[in-house]
Amino acid sequence: MLLLCFAVVLLLAVLVSSLANRTILSTAVLFLAAGVLLGPETTGILDLQPDSPVVSTLAELALFAVLFTDGMRVGWADLRSAWRLPGRALGWGLPLTLVITALAAHYIAGLDWPAALLIGAILAPTDPVFASALVGNQKVPARLRHLLNVESGVNDGLALPFVMVFLAVAVGADDLHLGELALELGIGVAIGVVVPWVALRLERTRFFSASTQYEPLNAVAIGVLVLALAETLHGNLFLAAFAAGITVATFGPAQRRAFEHFGELIAESLKLAALLVFGALISVEFLGEISWQGWVFALVALVVARPLALAVSFLRSGLGAREQLAAMWFGPKGFASVVYGLLVLESGITDADEVFHLVALTIVLSIVAHSSTDIVVARSFEYADLKIEPAAAD
Repeated sequence: MLLLCFAVVLLLAVLVSSLANRTILSTAVLFLAAGVLLGPETTGILDLQPDSPVVSTLAELALFAVLFTDGMRVGWADLRSAWRLPGRALGWGLPLTLVITALAAHYIAGLDWPAALLIGAILAPTDPVFASALVGNQKVPARLRHLLNVESGVNDGLALPFVMVFLAVAVGADDLHLGELALELGIGVAIGVVVPWVALRLERTRFFSASTQYEPLNAVAIGVLVLALAETLHGNLFLAAFAAGITVATFGPAQRRAFEHFGELIAESLKLAALLVFGALISVEFLGEISWQGWVFALVALVVARPLALAVSFLRSGLGAREQLAAMWFGPKGFASVVYGLLVLESGITDADEVFHLVALTIVLSIVAHSSTDIVVARSFEYADLKIEPAAAD
């Protein structure tokens, strides 16, 4: 039934995609709304629960694909060529967003410090899929698009160690094994670097060569092998995916170009499927279980935490006011936060249910707000260009 529902909603999304590109309607909101409508507490067509195996499996696969393709967009050469602004957003903005969100979770939502820091780490990453009209619009300044793309591509991986550490702390001091955690993260990174490097080196020998027809599958094969080895050797899947993407982008530019379009389609399909499933876990009753303090926290996490953090990060950066405001607003919460929230549910910590409710509410509000305003902000840059051109002509 899940496959049938996904196919129907996907076809509908394709049919209305032209309209969505011209209005505030977005594909992300469509899949989220469809999930809510089809969920067990609405029509019951999709009988899914947060602990259903398909939920965690699909979410993990979606995040793996997203991190792999994100890594390919930010190879080392790309990072070195224009790192100044993304470096500010990641070096200052990410930890400040985490801290401000944690403070709000503790003092507004009433969570204890381990759970508050955990929710801060979960909600710190961003996802540009909910601001696609902005990052994909050529009228938007290139440095702003690059900033948002690189930041969102890197911060999922950077936030992950914090999520794992704070989750281990929240589980309890007796279960805190930092050595095992560090080993898991290290194995993930090692697999993500070594496997693609070896595969790309093999292709350059005279014994191996991929035909044009199969070239796009080269990166797919590398990604699947990285996933399988990380599962088998108990390495961290997500850091392995991100490291593998960066390695392919760095050492295999031809493979990167061949995979780019195909990979984006795979990642986008898994994202939308995960979003449909996530929507099925949300209902009016679910949102009604959240206290008013939880709603205030979610609003603060969206409209205060990131804007304040980036305002500090961009001091004396030379970035224009319009670009700063756009970057401060467009920090949409995405699939990394969904998966990290599901990891919390599976962990069994004392505040797991409350943390998941707050994370889910923040993500829902973010999807609605950011995917509905991206085209408006993108058009504001277009109108600014139109005003400048006649003035220049005069």
